[in-house]
Amino acid sequence: MLLPHSYYDALALMLLSMFSWGSWANTLKLCPNFRFQLYYWDYAIGLLLASILFGLTAGSMGSSGTPFLAAVVHSPSTSIVYALIGGAIFNVANLLLVAAIDVAGMAVAFPVGIGLALVIGAISNYVITPVANPVLLFGGVALVAVAIVLDAAAYRRRESTSKATTGLGIALSLACGVLMGCFYPFVAHALNGVPGQPAPGPYAVSFFFAIGLVISTVPANFFLMKKPLDGKPPVAFAGYGQASFGWHLAGMLGGAIWCIGGVANFVASGAHLVGPAVSYTIGQGATMVSACWGVFVWREFANAPRSARVLLVFMFLFFLLGLGAVALAPLY
Repeated sequence: MLLPHSYYDALALMLLSMFSWGSWANTLKLCPNFRFQLYYWDYAIGLLLASILFGLTAGSMGSSGTPFLAAVVHSPSTSIVYALIGGAIFNVANLLLVAAIDVAGMAVAFPVGIGLALVIGAISNYVITPVANPVLLFGGVALVAVAIVLDAAAYRRRESTSKATTGLGIALSLACGVLMGCFYPFVAHALNGVPGQPAPGPYAVSFFFAIGLVISTVPANFFLMKKPLDGKPPVAFAGYGQASFGWHLAGMLGGAIWCIGGVANFVASGAHLVGPAVSYTIGQGATMVSACWGVFVWREFANAPRSARVLLVFMFLFFLLGLGAVALAPLY
């Protein structure tokens, strides 16, 4: 399988992960009036298919490690279970994040949910594998967390009528943050393997992670179809068959784009050139990538007040400083 052989190769993969994780949601804009719950079925399918494709290509090429199919067959059951659990936890967290945005808006969901996830994930992953300079790592985490808060404040300034901060919205954001911060340690355990047995490798872990996501999507998404947390009417599954082929394709593309980031992140972490705390933290910079799409491509702040644009400038500054600190942490 193809693996990075230097820190800079791993850094390039982590940046690819950040870009992919911050870009997949753009495919939602290609599906106007397509309820997110219906879109999510295609998203899960696309993610699973992409994990198989990466395994049969990059995971089966090169001379490093065990080829993908052999790794899948011979993976320790403990690693498989860890990867399945990681995929399921991430999936529920992802669904809760979308629900929190619908209920309370980005100004609450992102600083509470993603900010909490960033802190929990960095600490828990560092405890498992204490690699990298802790001052640079956690200093960078703090700077990125400030950037996320500034991003949320800019969105609040942009909105002429901001959504009310409800108890439900805060509760959903907190639940999302805890789960989003907890999924990666399971992935790290799966990548480390079992003492005395060969580690499954990042491509096999990505495949089992995707299976865990798909399995958990069935009960979780059906529940959200029947009981939408945003107060909208229930979603009928008949709408899935009535959607255009282009919408289904966009959903699968969204899942594939997230999978590109997931595989890149797991490969960077699994090569043991950087610790999982660094890999996870840089990947979670996806929030800033999504902000870039909104600002520079979708022109979401074209008519925003000057105060909102000033906040965006400081947001990008703090993000770049934090990202730089985390990137330097493994070197010093």
